[in-house]
Amino acid sequence: MTFTASSHSPFSLKRRLWRLLIGLLAAVLLLAGLAAWKAEHIRIGAQAYVFGYPLVIMDITRDNAALSIAPVNVLYRARTFPDAQFKTVVRPNLDTLYSTAFLDLSPGPLVFEMPANALRYEVMPLLDAWTHVFASPGTRTHGAQGGHYLIAGPQWQGPVPQGMTLLRSPTAMAWLIGRTQTQGEADFPLVHRLQDGLQLTPWREGHASQARAAVHWQKSTAPQTPPLLQMQQMHTVDFFNRLAHLMVANPPFAHDAPMVQALAQIGVHSGQPVRWNGLDQSAVSVGRWIADFKIAQALQASRAGGSGWSTPPSNLGHYGTDYNTRTAVAMLGLGANLPEDAMYPSAQVDSLGEALHGRHAYRIHFAAGQWPPVQAFWSVTAYGVDNFLIDHPAQRHAVGSLHPLVANADGSLDLLIQAQPPQGKLLANWLPVNADAPFLLNARLYWPHEKALNGQWQMPAVQRQP
Repeated sequence: MTFTASSHSPFSLKRRLWRLLIGLLAAVLLLAGLAAWKAEHIRIGAQAYVFGYPLVIMDITRDNAALSIAPVNVLYRARTFPDAQFKTVVRPNLDTLYSTAFLDLSPGPLVFEMPANALRYEVMPLLDAWTHVFASPGTRTHGAQGGHYLIAGPQWQGPVPQGMTLLRSPTAMAWLIGRTQTQGEADFPLVHRLQDGLQLTPWREGHASQARAAVHWQKSTAPQTPPLLQMQQMHTVDFFNRLAHLMVANPPFAHDAPMVQALAQIGVHSGQPVRWNGLDQSAVSVGRWIADFKIAQALQASRAGGSGWSTPPSNLGHYGTDYNTRTAVAMLGLGANLPEDAMYPSAQVDSLGEALHGRHAYRIHFAAGQWPPVQAFWSVTAYGVDNFLIDHPAQRHAVGSLHPLVANADGSLDLLIQAQPPQGKLLANWLPVNADAPFLLNARLYWPHEKALNGQWQMPAVQRQP
């Protein structure tokens, strides 16, 4: 007699339970594997976002400038200081007038001419698309003699004309963001003449063309969304598509090879649109959110130094694989100089570690002989927490060595940061803020002495007054 197990037999029940357990185990293993794989997507997504952020925000800033400032490859000379309505670049300075141009070096080189200038300090840094400073002609590097420079992209090959110095950009997109020392509005006529001597022209058949090609361009009158806000609002897929597109003409460096491989792991390839399913997109988006959160935390923590001031690291402008610093600088001060040209200590807290707020009055006290050590000049500027100038009725945004500061009898100096103007002669040392809002401070030391660069000298703490 042949035995046939019925559906109700103990043997059948055990087999069904075994199959169920096998299925559940397989499902658990599958989900665990999927979770681990997506966790890897999240991790790489965070790293990839930090890696690509500077390139994307440079491109957005270029687009904004092309609409509201000047076309690509045309030198724009700012004739006035920025005001509280200026939102193109975070933390603009009020010590210099800018002469700036976004460059597209794909068609060929450009010639940049700097006449001799012994009257005002100037620095004309050139940044590649990843925000590295690849050249910095100016007073510090070339004295007052000026120069003639051939700015070429990575693919250009040819003889450098006699009398010109080659400045090779590693990317097709570059940014010339020059600054000329300006001693207040009364100094505008002189600085304008110096700016007019700066020339940016296409290079044609071995020489600079004498006339710039006609550019049909009309300034947009529509309000421009600040690049920082555009970055915050950009969809994750759009961010990585833009990054992939930009990497074609602006490839990563050889030392970035591990990051290029990581990008490939999440489906980001130079020149190709990303093709993600819903899980891919969600995982990378979570990674991006984590990166933003951690950068914000790091920036918050960095402000808690002993004096309350945070100074960017010495690799500013030459980041190598320090992607975290590169992105933090792109967020807070896109277009920053090399430390040798300018240092940028910033403060968000007072000497007690409390956040700066306009409801209080503050003092920065420089002891005699301890004023900021510079070969050019220095300043302190107040910004809102959005990193733009404060819209204050006094419309006075900075104070520093280019102003008629009043020293104390012992040779020390007090800067006063408060909503209401001080009485008497110390009005000259006043930096206004709004009484109902938090704020932050940015010091700038142009051409700093070595003791500032090596940390022997530091900004004194911001002291809250009774």
